Amino acid sequence: MRRFLVIEGLIGVGKTTLCRLLQDTWGAKLVLEPAETNPFLGPFYEDPERYAFAAQMFYLVSRWRQQDTIRQPELFSELVVSDYLFAKDRLFAEKTLNAVELELYDRFASALGERTPVPDLVIYLEAPVDTIMERIAQRGAVGETAITRSYLEDLKARYEQLLTDFTDCPILRMSNNDLNYRDDDSARKRVLSRIERALNGDMEANAPGSETDREAQASLFPEAPT
Repeated sequence: MRRFLVIEGLIGVGKTTLCRLLQDTWGAKLVLEPAETNPFLGPFYEDPERYAFAAQMFYLVSRWRQQDTIRQPELFSELVVSDYLFAKDRLFAEKTLNAVELELYDRFASALGERTPVPDLVIYLEAPVDTIMERIAQRGAVGETAITRSYLEDLKARYEQLLTDFTDCPILRMSNNDLNYRDDDSARKRVLSRIERALNGDMEANAPGSETDREAQASLFPEAPT
């Protein structure tokens, strides 16, 4: 049976790394954030009020086109994994559009959203903002150096509201503070096991704060150095 899995979280939390792990281990087909250049992005930085709507609509349509390809049988594998949830596009629209533009955006987003595939499971990766800031600084990616703590904290709050209202499928929260599933084989196995259980409907065992979750956390996260 084919499954569609979405991995979400703040920038730098480890979404793409986990996607690659699922690709390498389970042969998942990846659907990653569109890489095409937004032609309205430059003008937006120079004149946000004038170009915010055009820039946001470009992102919306690009993501919709990419999500729509998931429906094509020839592109399906047994597991399709995306590093973004289509509904999250609105989090950024809320930050850049005025009330009139946001109302118009919502009309388009609602119509397009009806034709996007519904995930079987959303994995929300979490890490403290301090950790995220450190990771962003370490990789020094172009365009990320301007990201501020206040921006991340605001975006995190918006994500929480999105997850609270999201009812399309189960959500598995996974802490990714000290988790090293890129290099630690034991961590990789435990992460994959938790995801597999969740995909098979065993969400209770993966619920935050449950005994199973605490045991997994103890094995996944090394003790802090003293």
